[in-house]
Amino acid sequence: MLLFIEQTLNGLQFGLLLFLLAAGLTLVFGIMDLVNLAHGSLYMLGAYFAATFTALTGHFIGGVVLALMATLLVGMAVEVIAMRRLYGRDHLDHVLGTFGLILFFNELVRLIWGPAGMNLTLPSWLNTSIELMPGVHYSMYRLSIIIVSLAVAISLYFVVMRTRIGMLIRAGASNREMIGALGINIKLLFTLVFGAGAALAGLAGLMQAAILTAQIGMGENILILAFVVIIIGGIGSIRGAFVASLLVGLIDTVGRAFLPDVLKLFLSNSAASTAGPALSSMLIYLVMAVILVARPEGLFPAANK
Repeated sequence: MLLFIEQTLNGLQFGLLLFLLAAGLTLVFGIMDLVNLAHGSLYMLGAYFAATFTALTGHFIGGVVLALMATLLVGMAVEVIAMRRLYGRDHLDHVLGTFGLILFFNELVRLIWGPAGMNLTLPSWLNTSIELMPGVHYSMYRLSIIIVSLAVAISLYFVVMRTRIGMLIRAGASNREMIGALGINIKLLFTLVFGAGAALAGLAGLMQAAILTAQIGMGENILILAFVVIIIGGIGSIRGAFVASLLVGLIDTVGRAFLPDVLKLFLSNSAASTAGPALSSMLIYLVMAVILVARPEGLFPAANK
């Protein structure tokens, strides 16, 4: 029972981390109709920026703030320099163009930081555990990821649904030509949205860097899951991205923890240990396939968010 609670919390933490990545991706995809494969590179840059600035300043929070600002600026620069050339083109051009950006950023990171990964050092107050209930101790850092991600999710929903800038974002997703005709600077809006999405990706990357490590290409595998999330939740839907992220996170984490034990009832220990994680990953795509058949527009289509 205690293991189940711990793994459920881990699944919640991973799902919320996925949400930070998927939220920016679904905003860019839903508003700009842009397939951005380079979103994972911004996730990677957030991790490297945080590790670098934390080491330079000797202060974790200061390093995180500087990393977010740096990722925001890089995202806005990428939108102005590269992404504007892709608007209005078909999705194949988006895929080819942003894949080129992946190669560019991977080599840029190799040039600046070298091929070896970087570690993000946690302060002592985060590098400890807390007793959530009798017998259940949980990492303070992982708990902080859950709290921060929930706060960001609530704030993002409020901004998108209850503010003027959110109204413009939702209107731009529906009819960008009309928004431009009403005198709104659509180019500036797109730049701000892309920069905000980059900052969210950077936040996810820097939080993951303290658990694993900052390394070249770290955003490419998790980007696949982020695309699965926005397909399940509904393209352009913040609420859909939130629900789908939690679903994917729980399926992946809980499945990896318990499927091997279930399979050991039928298979050898080695076979079960190998098949368990693979089946857990397959379940995510099976859920996506079922939802696409039942609800092709996702659980919460953007028009209904």
